Amino acid sequence: MKIYEAIDNKDTRSGFGAGLAELGRQDSRVVALCADLTGSVKMDAFAKEFPERFFQCGVAEANMIGVAAGLTIGGKIPFTGTFANFSTGRVYDQIRQSVAYSNKNVKICASHAGLTLGEDGATHQILEDIGLMKMLPNMTVINPADYNQTKAATFAVAKYIGPVYLRFGRPVVPDFTNPVQTFEIGKAITFYEGSDVSIFATGHLLWKALKAAEILYEKGIRSEVINIHTIKPLDNPAVLSSVRKTGAVVTAEEHMRNGGLGDSIAQFLALHHPAPIEMVAVNDSFGESGKPEELMIKYRLDTPDIVEAAIRAIARK
Repeated sequence: MKIYEAIDNKDTRSGFGAGLAELGRQDSRVVALCADLTGSVKMDAFAKEFPERFFQCGVAEANMIGVAAGLTIGGKIPFTGTFANFSTGRVYDQIRQSVAYSNKNVKICASHAGLTLGEDGATHQILEDIGLMKMLPNMTVINPADYNQTKAATFAVAKYIGPVYLRFGRPVVPDFTNPVQTFEIGKAITFYEGSDVSIFATGHLLWKALKAAEILYEKGIRSEVINIHTIKPLDNPAVLSSVRKTGAVVTAEEHMRNGGLGDSIAQFLALHHPAPIEMVAVNDSFGESGKPEELMIKYRLDTPDIVEAAIRAIARK
């Protein structure tokens, strides 16, 4: 069994920042808009190098989305940046009307997603954003796992024509995917192959799923770990192929159970291949202030929780 080791420890928001700055050098159509959080969402390198293509919109997120939609009409590729809470819940009407309905080529880039925002607490820890965004027609939803994958995803969404929601986080986490990778929107990645249970993980939970698979292996359980970095469009063929082989499912995400990755996979399997499914996610609750790792443990989004979920799913076959 291949054991994955961290190459480094970095925050995923820095992967976005590095990717955006490099895109600025490659394509003069790329512009960036921020809602008074330039350093927090790592847009400062782009702003410093391309001041004529950076627009500081201030604490006016709804206006930022409207301006971004307008810029697409002139052929620009706008990337908006603020916290996930403000990128979605605060401006949902503007996204729905000016971006999704009009199918504008806006890239909505959201940092500080999930519980791992940490000490800022429940008012900033949005756990519903994937659900909000995936329900919008025309919207693509991406949730990468580490620094390298986030950087690669940033390149990919620039090439993709249409609205995209790109979600990433604040904390320093293991950086373990290939530094030189091609990110394919809508294409799942298999990290481990197995025959007993399928573990579908997204975002920060992928690393924890890989560690869970190693523990399960020692228990004689062969788990298949698949990274669903693109939640919409879901890679239905990959999901179906894996579950036909294993017959049991675990989903793992730093998001609310309602509306998240697990919700999407359960809906698909209910129609095409029903199987026992366990969801590692926040169960109908707001977050709270605390250290990121302590919150992940309290809300049962940790490696042992994935192990237990896998054992329960297998027992239900």
